Amino acid sequence: MTDNRLNRRTAIVTGLAALATPSLINAQEAPKSTRRNASAFKTQHWSDHFDSLGKGCIVADISSRALHYWDADGETYILFPSSVPQTEDMTKRGYTEVVRKAEHPSWTPTASMRERDPDLPQRIEGGAPGNPLGTRAMYLSWPAYLIHGTHDTRKIGRKSSSGCIGLYNEHVETLFDKVPVGTQVLLL
Repeated sequence: MTDNRLNRRTAIVTGLAALATPSLINAQEAPKSTRRNASAFKTQHWSDHFDSLGKGCIVADISSRALHYWDADGETYILFPSSVPQTEDMTKRGYTEVVRKAEHPSWTPTASMRERDPDLPQRIEGGAPGNPLGTRAMYLSWPAYLIHGTHDTRKIGRKSSSGCIGLYNEHVETLFDKVPVGTQVLLL
């Protein structure tokens, strides 16, 4: 009887191993160039982009749709998923800085936004339903470019903005509390 059980177990284990073998072989032969979503959120180091930390640093990586933040002492590093501009012609790249911050910012569409969509309202007050700037905004030295929150969480991780960098409201609130005016920003 002992031999029968051993033989049944051996047969079952051997059969399962045979069934799994093609999957294991295919997994080992997967091309090394396979791109996964997790690779888009590769950590970076501030010194690859700035000479000093100054008041802090932000890198908005358009291609990976991620925002990286380092505080002034370099101890805090935070990585957030973000929305990025819809098209390359709406994308501004280079160095700038945070020049102003606002809680519950009001939104006024730019002339080019109104040209693309004449039905846009003239203005939406801060805290009003439908305000695309969410709960917080950090204005950059470039006119009409911001880092801001959004109530439309479907936009995060996508090319969905008219030039701004968008974050989940919870993330922009965390960042807003840490970022002083004068923080260096790089959009790359």
